[in-house]
Amino acid sequence: MFSTAQRQQIATVLSIAADCTIATVRPDGWPHATTVSFIADGLSIYFGTWSKSQKAQNIAADARVSVTVNAPYTDWNAIQSVSIAAHAKRVTDAAELERVFALMVGKFPQVGQFVNAGDAEMAIFRIDPEIVSILDYRKGFGHTELAAA
Repeated sequence: MFSTAQRQQIATVLSIAADCTIATVRPDGWPHATTVSFIADGLSIYFGTWSKSQKAQNIAADARVSVTVNAPYTDWNAIQSVSIAAHAKRVTDAAELERVFALMVGKFPQVGQFVNAGDAEMAIFRIDPEIVSILDYRKGFGHTELAAA
Protein backbone atom coordinates (compact mmCIF):
# COMPACT_ATOMS: atom_id res chain seq x y z
CA MET A 1 0.00 0.00 0.00
CA PHE A 2 1.39 3.41 -0.95
CA SER A 3 2.18 5.50 2.11
CA THR A 4 0.76 9.02 2.33
CA ALA A 5 4.21 10.46 1.56
CA GLN A 6 4.64 8.15 -1.46
CA ARG A 7 1.18 9.04 -2.80
CA GLN A 8 1.99 12.72 -2.42
CA GLN A 9 5.37 12.43 -4.17
CA ILE A 10 3.93 10.39 -7.06
CA ALA A 11 1.02 12.83 -7.46
CA THR A 12 3.41 15.80 -7.42
CA VAL A 13 5.60 14.37 -10.20
CA LEU A 14 2.51 13.51 -12.26
CA SER A 15 0.98 16.95 -11.75
CA ILE A 16 3.99 18.95 -13.00
CA ALA A 17 5.02 16.82 -15.99
CA ALA A 18 3.44 17.14 -19.43
CA ASP A 19 4.71 14.00 -21.18
CA CYS A 20 5.44 10.42 -20.30
CA THR A 21 6.95 7.44 -22.04
CA ILE A 22 4.66 4.44 -22.20
CA ALA A 23 5.92 0.98 -23.08
CA THR A 24 3.45 -1.62 -24.31
CA VAL A 25 3.98 -5.24 -25.38
CA ARG A 26 4.01 -5.82 -29.14
CA PRO A 27 2.52 -9.03 -30.59
CA ASP A 28 6.05 -10.33 -31.22
CA GLY A 29 6.93 -9.82 -27.54
CA TRP A 30 9.18 -6.82 -28.04
CA PRO A 31 8.50 -3.66 -26.00
CA HIS A 32 7.07 -0.68 -27.86
CA ALA A 33 7.89 2.66 -26.18
CA THR A 34 6.35 5.95 -27.21
CA THR A 35 6.04 9.43 -25.74
CA VAL A 36 2.57 10.79 -25.09
CA SER A 37 1.16 13.88 -23.44
CA PHE A 38 -1.02 13.03 -20.47
CA ILE A 39 -3.11 14.38 -17.66
CA ALA A 40 -3.16 13.11 -14.12
CA ASP A 41 -6.10 12.92 -11.78
CA GLY A 42 -4.53 12.05 -8.46
CA LEU A 43 -2.46 8.95 -9.21
CA SER A 44 -4.42 8.03 -12.33
CA ILE A 45 -2.82 8.80 -15.68
CA TYR A 46 -4.95 9.44 -18.77
CA PHE A 47 -3.72 9.69 -22.34
CA GLY A 48 -5.35 9.72 -25.73
CA THR A 49 -4.27 8.10 -28.94
CA TRP A 50 -5.68 7.14 -32.31
CA SER A 51 -7.84 4.06 -31.75
CA LYS A 52 -5.90 2.10 -34.38
CA SER A 53 -2.43 3.11 -33.20
CA GLN A 54 0.21 0.49 -32.39
CA LYS A 55 -0.05 1.24 -28.67
CA ALA A 56 -3.87 0.95 -28.68
CA GLN A 57 -3.65 -2.39 -30.48
CA ASN A 58 -0.93 -3.58 -28.11
CA ILE A 59 -2.99 -2.65 -25.03
CA ALA A 60 -6.06 -4.42 -26.46
CA ALA A 61 -4.01 -7.62 -26.69
CA ASP A 62 -1.99 -7.23 -23.45
CA ALA A 63 -2.92 -4.50 -20.96
CA ARG A 64 0.46 -4.54 -19.17
CA VAL A 65 2.34 -1.25 -19.49
CA SER A 66 5.36 0.49 -18.05
CA VAL A 67 5.38 4.26 -17.81
CA THR A 68 8.10 6.75 -16.92
CA VAL A 69 7.36 10.33 -15.94
CA ASN A 70 10.07 12.90 -15.28
CA ALA A 71 9.43 16.17 -13.50
CA PRO A 72 11.11 19.12 -15.23
CA TYR A 73 14.55 19.87 -13.79
CA THR A 74 17.60 22.03 -14.51
CA ASP A 75 20.01 20.42 -12.05
CA TRP A 76 20.70 16.71 -11.53
CA ASN A 77 20.44 17.25 -7.78
CA ALA A 78 16.74 18.02 -8.31
CA ILE A 79 15.76 15.04 -10.50
CA GLN A 80 12.43 13.49 -9.55
CA SER A 81 10.69 10.82 -11.59
CA VAL A 82 8.49 7.78 -11.33
CA SER A 83 8.64 4.48 -13.17
CA ILE A 84 5.27 2.75 -13.09
CA ALA A 85 4.10 -0.81 -13.74
CA ALA A 86 0.37 -1.05 -14.37
CA HIS A 87 -2.44 -2.26 -16.57
CA ALA A 88 -3.96 0.22 -19.03
CA LYS A 89 -7.70 0.27 -19.51
CA ARG A 90 -9.61 1.97 -22.30
CA VAL A 91 -12.11 4.44 -20.88
CA THR A 92 -15.62 3.83 -22.21
CA ASP A 93 -17.83 5.43 -19.56
CA ALA A 94 -19.37 8.59 -21.05
CA ALA A 95 -19.19 10.62 -17.83
CA GLU A 96 -15.54 9.71 -17.24
CA LEU A 97 -14.68 10.51 -20.88
CA GLU A 98 -16.33 13.91 -20.59
CA ARG A 99 -14.50 14.70 -17.33
CA VAL A 100 -11.14 13.55 -18.73
CA PHE A 101 -11.60 15.51 -21.95
CA ALA A 102 -12.29 18.66 -19.88
CA LEU A 103 -9.10 18.01 -17.87
CA MET A 104 -7.14 17.52 -21.10
CA VAL A 105 -8.42 20.77 -22.60
CA GLY A 106 -7.59 22.51 -19.32
CA LYS A 107 -3.97 21.33 -19.44
CA PHE A 108 -3.56 21.33 -23.23
CA PRO A 109 -5.95 23.94 -24.73
CA GLN A 110 -4.82 22.99 -28.25
CA VAL A 111 -6.48 19.55 -27.88
CA GLY A 112 -9.75 21.05 -29.10
CA GLN A 113 -8.09 21.91 -32.43
CA PHE A 114 -7.33 18.26 -33.10
CA VAL A 115 -10.16 16.19 -31.59
CA ASN A 116 -13.69 16.48 -30.27
CA ALA A 117 -14.90 14.95 -27.01
CA GLY A 118 -16.86 12.19 -28.75
CA ASP A 119 -14.40 11.46 -31.56
CA ALA A 120 -14.74 7.75 -32.34
CA GLU A 121 -11.20 7.62 -33.75
CA MET A 122 -9.76 8.72 -30.38
CA ALA A 123 -9.14 6.21 -27.61
CA ILE A 124 -8.62 7.41 -24.05
CA PHE A 125 -6.77 5.11 -21.66
CA ARG A 126 -6.44 5.17 -17.87
CA ILE A 127 -3.42 3.84 -16.04
CA ASP A 128 -3.63 3.27 -12.30
CA PRO A 129 -0.16 2.59 -10.81
CA GLU A 130 0.35 -0.84 -9.26
CA ILE A 131 4.12 -0.78 -8.65
CA VAL A 132 6.10 2.47 -8.63
CA SER A 133 9.80 3.15 -8.43
CA ILE A 134 10.18 6.69 -7.10
CA LEU A 135 13.46 8.35 -8.09
CA ASP A 136 14.45 11.39 -6.01
CA TYR A 137 17.98 12.76 -6.37
CA ARG A 138 17.21 15.41 -3.73
CA LYS A 139 17.75 12.55 -1.26
CA GLY A 140 21.05 11.53 -2.86
CA PHE A 141 22.37 10.52 -6.28
CA GLY A 142 20.30 7.64 -7.66
CA HIS A 143 18.00 7.43 -4.61
CA THR A 144 15.02 5.19 -5.40
CA GLU A 145 12.17 3.81 -3.38
CA LEU A 146 9.97 0.94 -4.53
CA ALA A 147 6.28 1.18 -3.65
CA ALA A 148 3.25 -0.96 -4.40
CA ALA A 149 -0.44 -0.13 -4.41
